[in-house]
Amino acid sequence: MADSPILELRGVSKSFGAVQALTRVDFAVRAGEVMALVGDNGAGKSTLIKCIGGIHPADGGEVRFEDRTVTISSPKDSSALGIEIVYQDLALCDNLDIVQNMFLGRERLSSFARLDETAMERAAMQTLASLSVTTVRSVRQTVAGLSGGQRQSVAVAKAVMWNSTVVILDEPTAALGVAQTRQVLDLVQRLGEKGLGVVLISHNLHDVFEVADRICVLRLGQKVAEFDAAATNQQEVVEAITAGKVEQVPGMATEATA
Repeated sequence: MADSPILELRGVSKSFGAVQALTRVDFAVRAGEVMALVGDNGAGKSTLIKCIGGIHPADGGEVRFEDRTVTISSPKDSSALGIEIVYQDLALCDNLDIVQNMFLGRERLSSFARLDETAMERAAMQTLASLSVTTVRSVRQTVAGLSGGQRQSVAVAKAVMWNSTVVILDEPTAALGVAQTRQVLDLVQRLGEKGLGVVLISHNLHDVFEVADRICVLRLGQKVAEFDAAATNQQEVVEAITAGKVEQVPGMATEATA
């Protein structure tokens, strides 16, 4: 795991009219680390990742990527840096097969300006294999026939195939069964082992403690705590989520206003 963050937000704020969604939030993830982002509904988790993804550019603060200040004003800016977000709805097309989904909008062409189906199929298979995804029978099966866990695997593979360095996963185990959840959590761990910076958003603290190295807690748009996952427990994290209990972390004030 790298010492310096690959992605760092310093004092990021975001408002929508009179509603202050984020207030001076500090957040960082290092290469090879799984950073969990937790908080109650309305805490600001979705807004934060949409600021990172360029959907809702931040109003203030600084975004740093690989030790340099960057501007993310659109999803294109985020993708160009190597940041990919897998949202809860996965954005997969049921009527297309796995290869078509993974290359949707980024199709490879042959020298005759035709779709290079062979190259795309090979790349899709290699990407899934690199993530040790063994539950997919064929990359030519339609997404409509996949289980929830398989869909997540395809969505993650689609994200990492384009030389991404940071992958953000929004509730990847929501509505999954026990076996499918295990598959997805194993996949999250493998992303970290491959050296990617991984941000995991989840309401399921059991899943968080299964895979996370650190845990960042948001409450009412503010960062109220950050924990080393190995040095805390679910009760402490729940207290921070529900009561805004503040744990001292570098660069953070000793008190937080709700």
